[in-house]
Amino acid sequence: MDIQALIMLLMIGLAAGVLSGLVGVGGGIILVPALVYFLGYSQHQAQGTSLGVLTFPVTILAFLAYYRDGLTTGNPIKLGVILIMAAGFLVGGLLGSSIAVRIDQQTLKKVFAIILFYTGIKMLDWDRVIVNWVKDLFS
Repeated sequence: MDIQALIMLLMIGLAAGVLSGLVGVGGGIILVPALVYFLGYSQHQAQGTSLGVLTFPVTILAFLAYYRDGLTTGNPIKLGVILIMAAGFLVGGLLGSSIAVRIDQQTLKKVFAIILFYTGIKMLDWDRVIVNWVKDLFS
């Protein structure tokens, strides 16, 4: 690995880590597109690498910061909720990855992009704006 690739990987990891700690995102939103577009990874390679990064305890310090804050503010993070969701995440990750490796790269990129796009629209509440705009077109 050359120094330029090493620096690029560190920068991508730093950006994903900052966003992960800041708003709870990073793997899919930063790592996957950055690996595809800046380093030429296939969609499958990028998604697998992102999952590999998340496998190691890289988010533990960010989690602990939120956990401590929850204790001091009286809004604790419920560990039982985490364990239940983690069990579902484990099974879902196995099922999802089993499906993903059977899908061609171009289709997988489109599915990935649609999910990101839809999530952004929902989080900005633009879905209501779009529905109202379409309704107005036909009224």
